[in-house]
Amino acid sequence: MELIKRLPEGIKYLENEPMSRHTTFRTGGPADLVLLPSSPDELKETLRVLREEGVKPEIVGNGSNLLVSDKGIRGVVVMLGGLDEMRVEGERITCGAGASLIRFCTFAAENSLSGAESLYGIPGTVGGAVYMNAGAYGSEIKDILESVDYIDADGSEGTLRGVEGYGYRHSPFSDGDRVITSATFALTAGDREEIEAKMAEIKARRVEKQPLNLPSAGSVFKRPEGYFAAALIDQSGLKGTAVGGARVSEKHAGFIVNTGGATTTDILQLIEIVRDKVFKDSGVMLETEVRFTGER
Repeated sequence: MELIKRLPEGIKYLENEPMSRHTTFRTGGPADLVLLPSSPDELKETLRVLREEGVKPEIVGNGSNLLVSDKGIRGVVVMLGGLDEMRVEGERITCGAGASLIRFCTFAAENSLSGAESLYGIPGTVGGAVYMNAGAYGSEIKDILESVDYIDADGSEGTLRGVEGYGYRHSPFSDGDRVITSATFALTAGDREEIEAKMAEIKARRVEKQPLNLPSAGSVFKRPEGYFAAALIDQSGLKGTAVGGARVSEKHAGFIVNTGGATTTDILQLIEIVRDKVFKDSGVMLETEVRFTGER
């Protein structure tokens, strides 16, 4: 592939790479080319080359909120996992977009900084969490977010400060082509043992209530205004409903899990079954949190 010759020297790449290896659902066909930049500079140079070649890449973090077509992705995927550096300055932590949210929370606790505890256990990256304004247990990442560094579609670099434009599972980055490279969080000094105890409590709640032993993308549906998606699904008697290897979790109705051998098609069909039944029973049309990409 001629494009590869123009990429930054030494950049890691994978050809015809199954995306099932890079999504938490463990489904998805092959991508033509997966690029793995290891630094912001390498990412910037990679995006420059792709822009000059007229290639619009699919940007992927941990693949924890992503459904990739069984036919795969005809094009280029850029994975940000290599941008995982973290540093602390006083009560602020700056994280690369590819750093796992779990590692960020742990790093904050190790530095006796409080504010991120409720995010502990969300299986995504910092960049992905900012992109969708991830949250849990009554808080969202915007609550501690100070600024976000990014690369714009034209290659220019910028910093977005503050949280204007952030909403439920939405951010100013959700509808554009800006690529998040890092984020800075404003935390508060606290007692390390108390912070770790709260994180342990959050983890225990997740283990008790969520099917963490099976591949999934967490909550499949957004919370409808005035309702809870899991409760609506449960009330429609859909727990345990299956299509192929995809099943509505008996443990948490908001999760669809891969019980073994599920395909993306299985999951998509099951999503539609759930949406149709819930709408028929309650009049509420569920909207998905998970994002679909790839060849249709």
